[in-house]
Amino acid sequence: MNTSPHDTIVITGVGLTSPNGQSLPEFRANLLAGISGVTAYNVRYFGDTLAGLCTFEATRHQTRKEIRTGTRAGSISVYCAREALRDAGLELGGLDPARLGVFIGITEHGNVETEGEIYEISKFNYDVKYWSHYHNPRTVANNPAGEVTVNMGISGPHYTVGAACAAGNLGVVHGVQQLLLDEVDVALAGGVSESPRTFGIFAAFRSQNALATHVDPTKASRPFDKARNGIVVSEGGALFVLERLDRALARGARIYGEIAGYCYNSDAVDMVLPNPVRQAQCMARAIQRAGLQPRDIHLVGTHATGTPAGDIKECEAIRSVFGADCTATWMNNTKSFIGHAMGAAGALELAGNLPSFTDHVIHPTINVDDLDPECDLPRLVLNRPREVEKVDTILNNSFGMVGINCVLVVRRFRG
Repeated sequence: MNTSPHDTIVITGVGLTSPNGQSLPEFRANLLAGISGVTAYNVRYFGDTLAGLCTFEATRHQTRKEIRTGTRAGSISVYCAREALRDAGLELGGLDPARLGVFIGITEHGNVETEGEIYEISKFNYDVKYWSHYHNPRTVANNPAGEVTVNMGISGPHYTVGAACAAGNLGVVHGVQQLLLDEVDVALAGGVSESPRTFGIFAAFRSQNALATHVDPTKASRPFDKARNGIVVSEGGALFVLERLDRALARGARIYGEIAGYCYNSDAVDMVLPNPVRQAQCMARAIQRAGLQPRDIHLVGTHATGTPAGDIKECEAIRSVFGADCTATWMNNTKSFIGHAMGAAGALELAGNLPSFTDHVIHPTINVDDLDPECDLPRLVLNRPREVEKVDTILNNSFGMVGINCVLVVRRFRG
């Protein structure tokens, strides 16, 4: 990565909503306190299950009409975008709307709206005259990012990035690239998900024997635990304000971290099963692009979802990159607290670890009562926070279905 102030991209704002926090301070506090956001949930046509749901106040930034005519993913995006700008100390009136871009990663979009419309017209013997005329703009793939531009009057570029569960990281990568191409001065980038609003995703994971169950919802998401039995479907979002370093310094911005390197690649093997060789290649290339060695990475935010095979494969990939003993690098997992927020997962996981740069505390992976020997990484932080000497570099893993991988390396800004 380039190192000049104009070509260095930094994070200056964070806006998020998650099942256990509606701002970065609240999210971080609950990660350190071991507080889960997973709860009991009932899905139409599916029945009782578990999910991670957000409780953000949509009317803080949208009118009731906007909420009614738009989408849940759009509301999450608007909330995160406006909160990120506020956190960055930026006001829309002081920005050139044509030089502000919105780049949002998503897992899927439109299923919620289509399922909902079919349910509504079922009440009228499937007469399509009752089909909403808002359906098309709700279901186009650019909708979440587009709703942000409409709500905020942004006339710069916007699009969404469909990258399965690697989308949160890849949204950030696209924001970085658009800044380096000089298409924008400020990028709102990250990922969002509305997945629990569709019954199809629950049915599909159950058919794959990959949907988590537990008598205690807060213990259902348990990556690396020997008794793990699948994914908890969750919603959420995290968007970052990205700027060039010279611009951020000129306005005296607080800097959360610097995007030091990234890589994205494809497994090219299977629709669902992960390929640890390609995951390892993605991690190694991101570290190399950052001008670092594996021993220079202080914290790995793992992707592990709680599926029996997926967690083991990622651990294989980590060992191949960092060595079998992995003694120089700490590791943790955020899905154990909030479930799998799909397109938002990578962005939320990065956000939750950013404060480690300043407080030198690593939040744990919770719900690990009996560590699977095949997931035994020596510096995996379990069940309680760990205070460490320093955290200068974070590697953030995100891996998705149909074999897409995306890894970010973020460095503490040293001034």
